[in-house]
Amino acid sequence: MTHVIITGGSSGIGLAIGHIYAARGARISLIARTAATLDAARTAITAREGIDAAMIAVASADVAQEAQIRAAMHACEARFGPCDILVTAAGIVHPGPFDTLSSADFDQQMATNFQGSVYAVRAVYDSMCDRGSGRIMLVSSGAGLIGIYGYAAYCASKFALHGFAEALRSEARPRGVRVSVCFPPDTQTPQFDGEIALRPPEAAIIMGAVRPWSAETVANNIVRAIDRGRFDVFFGLSLHALGRFGSTLKPFLNWWFDRAIRSVRSIRR
Repeated sequence: MTHVIITGGSSGIGLAIGHIYAARGARISLIARTAATLDAARTAITAREGIDAAMIAVASADVAQEAQIRAAMHACEARFGPCDILVTAAGIVHPGPFDTLSSADFDQQMATNFQGSVYAVRAVYDSMCDRGSGRIMLVSSGAGLIGIYGYAAYCASKFALHGFAEALRSEARPRGVRVSVCFPPDTQTPQFDGEIALRPPEAAIIMGAVRPWSAETVANNIVRAIDRGRFDVFFGLSLHALGRFGSTLKPFLNWWFDRAIRSVRSIRR
């Protein structure tokens, strides 16, 4: 029986992915920082999907702490067997201009979004390679495709995931392990409202008033991509164009961004 481990599995995209795999009959392991939200997530999945709670393991860990995430993932594997599919959905975002963002805020986003994913992969990678099978989905962001005003730390962490995925894909594929990376747009999650409250007006103008995608829609696209063994997963026409033709489009987009930022600042004077 397939064993799926999901970091950031207590809410948002991670929880929505948990629902999908639980409905398929997989064994699910959810990892997040807060035990109470993990328990609530397990209850929600068992209630909606009508499955036994024994099919879902939960483990509390901060992905930014390698010892914690390794111990949590190994405990899940001890219960349900080796990890067949790993989804690294844990992430945080704290927008703000670089000169107003503390080093601690910057470092925390890098540690959670990038290093936390690396730690999770490292915990299962050797076993996957030894077995000659396994799938890894790294959750980046549309902000991993183009730099956005006020998101220097977040963009850096998500760009790093893209590079990591590309390099690891080349190493892992000959050993039977498939690595993928996805770039979700704004998604309606518990974290999203807090992000919007901190989003600088310059970023709001650049990013527009596009309605965020639902976590369920994003999750369905991610799982479909895992099924098909796709490497990179884009959402919507704009992000697909950035992913495929970014080097051509970015000079024009940056020109437009600069004009939009100047207009916001002239209004605020």
